[in-house]
Amino acid sequence: MKKQFIAVFIASFILFGVFYGILANTIFRNDTVVATDPDPLETENVTEDPVEEEKNDILFLLMGVDAQDVTQSKGTRTDTMMVTSVDLDTGKISILSVPRDTRTTIQGRQDKINAAHAYGGAEAAVEATANLLNIDLEYYVKVDYQIVQDVVNAIGGVTVEVPFNMRYSDPTSKPPLNISIDKGLKTLDGKNAHDFLRFRHNNAMTVGYPDGDVGRTRTQQYFMKELIKQTIKPRNLLKLPSLVETYFDNVETNIPIRVMLRGALAANKIDVESMETETLPGAGSYIGGISYYIHDGALTEEVVRKMFGNYLVD
Repeated sequence: MKKQFIAVFIASFILFGVFYGILANTIFRNDTVVATDPDPLETENVTEDPVEEEKNDILFLLMGVDAQDVTQSKGTRTDTMMVTSVDLDTGKISILSVPRDTRTTIQGRQDKINAAHAYGGAEAAVEATANLLNIDLEYYVKVDYQIVQDVVNAIGGVTVEVPFNMRYSDPTSKPPLNISIDKGLKTLDGKNAHDFLRFRHNNAMTVGYPDGDVGRTRTQQYFMKELIKQTIKPRNLLKLPSLVETYFDNVETNIPIRVMLRGALAANKIDVESMETETLPGAGSYIGGISYYIHDGALTEEVVRKMFGNYLVD
């Protein structure tokens, strides 16, 4: 049982809350389902629909929103977008990060992909991402940054290598940003972990990621791996119940419970070190005085085929 707890715990952080649903609905609730025999009069002459063959993986769009509360995120832009798959046979995790400034078509107009959520919520963001990558994408997981702070504080901090001094202040941001993190190996509390993920550049724009949003995306991927590895320490197992509560407060998803339960079967196979991470191929460019990330169509098709081949649309 302890091994399964650890496995589901690791998986939950990889998916930023998806498998908290598994725990909440199978371990921490006492609901019992009682099966009864069907009434023969009700089932007579009833033709069952053919059961659709289920794929051996789960594919969804992971979104972090610029909001203090995921339930009040209407009209906000996404700050993080990661297309994520979990292979249910091998436990392999694949994550393709889509830079927030990626230029694409959203409801008939050209804009940055992070605006899709502001136009039409999670469904619009899923549609824009699916069209961009030419994949069959149905599910999403939407989180706010509060979940990061709660989780990091619950485990006593997460240790990461900060690449440079991070300094930034924006009192108009919601929540307000006041970032001050020194370069080097640091154990970040919840607030500083939030700032580490949100940082883009200094106010004077003299110090930041040399490759812009791509560098920021790479830092987010690195943070996820470190968070997962550091949460499997035995002392953190007793904190599972409070983290499940965090899931309900800060996560919104349309993934059905039956799909999440299938994912639980692969949880004990997951190896954090073998997690596959890529960033949408492309480069930054200015169009009409606005900074965009222009994806490389040919290279994108190669990456998507390698990572999510069975979801490509013909």
